[in-house]
Amino acid sequence: MIDILKHLILTQTGILEAMEKLNNIPNSLTMFVVDQNQRLLGTLTDGDIRRGFLKGNNLLDEVDKFMTKSFSYLNTNELLPAQIKEIKKRSVKLLPILDENYKIVRVIDFSKVKTILPVDAVLMAGGRGERLRPLTDTIPKPLLKIGEKPILEHNLDRLIANGIQHHFITIRYLGEQIESYFGNGSSKNVFIRYIKEDRPLGTMGAVSLIKEFKHQHILVMNSDLFTNIEFEDFYQDFLNEDADMSVATVPYAVDIPYAVLNLDDNRIKSFKEKPTFTYYSNAGIYLIKKEMLAKIPVEKGYNATDFIQALIDSGKKVIRYPIVGYWVDIGRQEDYNKVLEIYKHLPEING
Repeated sequence: MIDILKHLILTQTGILEAMEKLNNIPNSLTMFVVDQNQRLLGTLTDGDIRRGFLKGNNLLDEVDKFMTKSFSYLNTNELLPAQIKEIKKRSVKLLPILDENYKIVRVIDFSKVKTILPVDAVLMAGGRGERLRPLTDTIPKPLLKIGEKPILEHNLDRLIANGIQHHFITIRYLGEQIESYFGNGSSKNVFIRYIKEDRPLGTMGAVSLIKEFKHQHILVMNSDLFTNIEFEDFYQDFLNEDADMSVATVPYAVDIPYAVLNLDDNRIKSFKEKPTFTYYSNAGIYLIKKEMLAKIPVEKGYNATDFIQALIDSGKKVIRYPIVGYWVDIGRQEDYNKVLEIYKHLPEING
């Protein structure tokens, strides 16, 4: 998120003053031209100014003679990945998000954000990390470092890169360290609120404590995962399927070292020699329609598996989404060591 005020200029402003303002924002070189009521009227770039002079405008003219009146924007109720993709095809660098009065409420910088997902994110960070002792004796597991950043920060930054602004972090064990590290999210230009558990409530039990969701879709994930799941595709698949809940999954292969018989009563119909069976395991990342959360008992222990089963039993549409990249649940020392080794060889991290 960028400082909107630096990019605003009144329509009556002289072009010389506009050129000076543009010079002070060299990274984007885009101004948004507004009227006295802060309603967006057009955009102004160096290219617009050059084209204006070529048309015969001069240094005494105001910006409204130079600005582009046909520009890309979205309203706050239109933030869907498919629309974002179409806009990015036009090589738009800064995208204004407007309210019902055409006032800018947010500007998306596509050099820093790949899309805008209209979801709230809940990161579960309250666990003790018992199997990682003694590493977790003085530091909560989500703050264990992978490279230069804690595990939780890697996940938070991925969510931010997908345009997610509203985050809730559930905390319990040494939670004050997590709260101190991330603060209210202002250092990352997002909003972070902390949900404090007095006792373990399970993944979905902790979600029941949150009443201030901004969006109709909620993303819930464990904070101790190391993954490059494609959140944009995850969300788009959720919409395409019109699902009530989507569960991210990872394949788990089981090799049988012997022939497996296919029986009909006591009669052998066929057999497979040393087959491999692939199952899909819960990856600890979920997308949920907000209204489904009403099924969660308030302030009681309630796991994600309980919630999934309750939705299935009530006839709701629960789907799975396969993670095709890497995914590691950092639950044990060997998992942590594996992630540290993987991290050293990731091109997306190390350039």
